[in-house]
Amino acid sequence: MPRFYIAHPLAAGQLVDLPPAVAHHVNVVRLEPGAAITLFNGEGGEYPAVLRDVGKKRATAELQAFDPREAELPFPVTLAQALPEGSKMDWIIEKAVELGVAAVQPLAARRCVVRLSAERAEKKLEHWHGVIEAACEQSGRNRLPRLAPPLDLRDWLAQPADGQRILLSPRASMSLAEWTHAQPAQPVTLLVGPEGGFTDEEEALAVQHGALALSAGPRVLRTETAALAVLAVLAAAWGGM
Repeated sequence: MPRFYIAHPLAAGQLVDLPPAVAHHVNVVRLEPGAAITLFNGEGGEYPAVLRDVGKKRATAELQAFDPREAELPFPVTLAQALPEGSKMDWIIEKAVELGVAAVQPLAARRCVVRLSAERAEKKLEHWHGVIEAACEQSGRNRLPRLAPPLDLRDWLAQPADGQRILLSPRASMSLAEWTHAQPAQPVTLLVGPEGGFTDEEEALAVQHGALALSAGPRVLRTETAALAVLAVLAAAWGGM
C-alpha cells in the first residue's frame, strides 16, 4: 500500500488535501478514487486512508481509524557522520533511516573534502529532509529521525553526549561485537569518519570526551558502509531486526 508523509496534524475522519508533491506521485502511479493509501505525519502511528478525488494537480483523501503501529528500534541511535564526497551522504542517510537510526548529525572533520557554506548547508539540510521523508515512506517508519545542522567535530564533541558515543576506528583493540554482547541495549551515538578516517588527534579528542573506540571487525570499511554495518550489528544483538 502506498505510504505518504504529510507535515501537518492528522485525525480520523478528516478529509485531507494532499500536498502537491504527493498529489503528483498519486498521478504518476495512476491511483484512482477509492484506492487505499497510508498517511503519517512523523509523530508516531499512521492513518489508513482512501482517495476521494484525484485531479491532474490535486488529490484528496479521507482518513480512517488511527493505527498506532511503530517500526522503531527499541534503543535510540544517533549517527554522527563526517561529511563524505559527492552524493554519498544521501545514500548514507537513506539507508541509515531504513535501518532505524533516530537522529543524524553531519560533521565537518579535518579530512572532509566537502566544506559547506551557510547557504549550501541550508540547501543540503532541506534536501536531506526529503531523503529522510522518502526513506520513512519506503521502510514503514512512522517517526521522522531528527536531522541536526552540520557542526565542526570539536564543537559537537563539546556538547553533552546523547548516550554512549562509539568511535569507529580500525585501530581499536575491542570490537563492536564484543562490546554489544557484554552490554544491555542502550542509547548510542555512532561516530563515523570521512574518507581517510579521523586523524589521530581527532580520535584522541573524541576519547577524551568520553567516546569508546571500537572496531567494526578485521576489514576496513568505507565511510558509506561503516555506520550501516554497525546499525545491523546493534539491531541483531539488541533487537530490532
